[in-house]
Amino acid sequence: MTVFLQTRQWLCQLSRLKSVRCKLRYQEYSTSKIRFSQDPPKQPCEDKESVKHPKIYTKTGDSGFSSTFTGERRSKDDYIFQALGAVDELTSMLGLAREFALEGKHDYTDHLQRVQCILQDVNSCIATPHSSAREIHLQRTEFDSSHVDEIEEWIDLYSNQMPPLESFILPGGGKPSSTLHVSRTICRRAERAVVPLVKEENTNPETLRYLNRLSDLLFTLARYAAKLDGRKETIYFRPVKKE
Repeated sequence: MTVFLQTRQWLCQLSRLKSVRCKLRYQEYSTSKIRFSQDPPKQPCEDKESVKHPKIYTKTGDSGFSSTFTGERRSKDDYIFQALGAVDELTSMLGLAREFALEGKHDYTDHLQRVQCILQDVNSCIATPHSSAREIHLQRTEFDSSHVDEIEEWIDLYSNQMPPLESFILPGGGKPSSTLHVSRTICRRAERAVVPLVKEENTNPETLRYLNRLSDLLFTLARYAAKLDGRKETIYFRPVKKE
């Protein structure tokens, strides 16, 4: 499933909450009527074959075009979908990094999961270009600027538990640390992909600030993960010329 569909489904769920609650109340009311009826309650007869599940494939992108949250059709090589794909790739890599961290019983896994959730909000903003968005679209995809402050607090928290960085280090230091380094590089690519959208004033610039700060957090966590695993950081040395 494409990223924009995931984003649109997530946003649509918000608007469905009220109707779902109403249906639940109606079901409770109907059940109570059956329970206290003179007739014995009837067992619901449900045909399993009649239950319809939404299909993963839509076939609407077979021609190389896809839709934004605003309903606008654009080519899949558009800046918007380049950015959406990069952020989606970042979220997936963070999932792998979190799994390695859980195996090592590292203490920052909740932070990684929260970042994954916030990245979904970032993609909601990206999928809502201001050039075609109505006010209701912008309200539903509003990005909280306080997320950047939270990232900075975490950077300070983990940095204070490590020696100061005095040299360039090479990525490595165990599976958790290595995957966090890969996540950092993907985050930088996602940031570069968002830059054109911000220049065109087509997305909230706070998303760019968040990705910029997030790459710093991931670098810090990569160092911290290596420390937790008892791995020594590999310092960069200028290679000596071969004679």
